[in-house]
Amino acid sequence: MEKIPSFTIDHTRLEPGVYVSRTDTTPSGDTLTTFDIRLTRPNREAALAPDALHAMEHLAATFLRNHPQWRERVVYWGPMGCATGNYLILSGAYTPEDILPLLRETFAFIADFTGDIPGATPRDCGNYSFMDLDSARRAARRFLDDTLLHPTAANLRYPD
Repeated sequence: MEKIPSFTIDHTRLEPGVYVSRTDTTPSGDTLTTFDIRLTRPNREAALAPDALHAMEHLAATFLRNHPQWRERVVYWGPMGCATGNYLILSGAYTPEDILPLLRETFAFIADFTGDIPGATPRDCGNYSFMDLDSARRAARRFLDDTLLHPTAANLRYPD
């Protein structure tokens, strides 16, 4: 069986950043851009705790799907199975530079969030108590301050 493209990226050289994982055209002709929102250095630093990623998922998805300019283009936000980041799928063709302002807003929202996590009730979520808001906030602040505010080419393009 052929390796899928995301398994051909050298994760030992991957830095936290915003990467275009793939661009697809649907049968109806729509373009979808999948972004790899990598929060940690895979295999070189600890992955995020799943309960932090879960809290981040609820907050980011809620923020993005309510964003006045982007809500109609947001298809999906969700955690990676390896717990080193998230995927964002947008309708349209975009570059990392195109979405940096949106991600800065999103991660500032998460980093500064207080109160009840949206959708964190038994009625609204399949594992509502499996969330760590403090860890999600710390991870968001670190990513915002260390990566999103001053990205380099290494944070926006996959390593060769």
